[in-house]
Amino acid sequence: MNIGSLSQNCKDLLEMKLFVKILKNITAATLVVVSLFGTVACSKEEAPKLDAVKDRKLLPGLAVTEITTVISDSGITRYRIYTDQWDVYDRAAEPYWNFPKGLHFERFDENLKIDANFHSKKAKYYDYKRLWEFKGNVKAVNIKGEMFETDLLYWDQKQERIYSDKYIRVTQATRVIAATGFESDQSLTRYNFKNVEGIFAVDEDAPTEPTPQ
Repeated sequence: MNIGSLSQNCKDLLEMKLFVKILKNITAATLVVVSLFGTVACSKEEAPKLDAVKDRKLLPGLAVTEITTVISDSGITRYRIYTDQWDVYDRAAEPYWNFPKGLHFERFDENLKIDANFHSKKAKYYDYKRLWEFKGNVKAVNIKGEMFETDLLYWDQKQERIYSDKYIRVTQATRVIAATGFESDQSLTRYNFKNVEGIFAVDEDAPTEPTPQ
């Protein structure tokens, strides 16, 4: 990677080692550690000048737009992560990353077809807790083709679990499960529900809902 060709924002990312953070594939069958130290495309637009602010905690130490990261394994593209905005609040009482315009993740098989994906309208990552919070139209498809839909989902990297106390809908091959309260392993392949509200047969003749882009 030619660092000299990157924008200043990208250089700052590398210098601060903010890209050397772990992002795990939450839809793969096994735990795959993905580093955001990859092929990065950053916006070349200059950041707007801001007036001096006394409280540094209220401003992000780093703000980057239009990031696309592609990760390869043995020369084959396996993962793609993209977001329109990434703000790092490193001086906050509880440092966190903010993705106010959403976060998107895709996993590719050996034929470069997407076999798992994850999307949310908003996301936050709390650095000390190693806790992800996904909000708004959260949708994930695991490698079994099962689709998970909810408005709030947490991923605790320390405890290696994904969970939610909100309504969740899981579409399997032959049925749809609606429940409130959900917990899963990090691969979204072994999971259970707290309060099942209904189990419905899948209508095979019904049109399939498209995966969000």
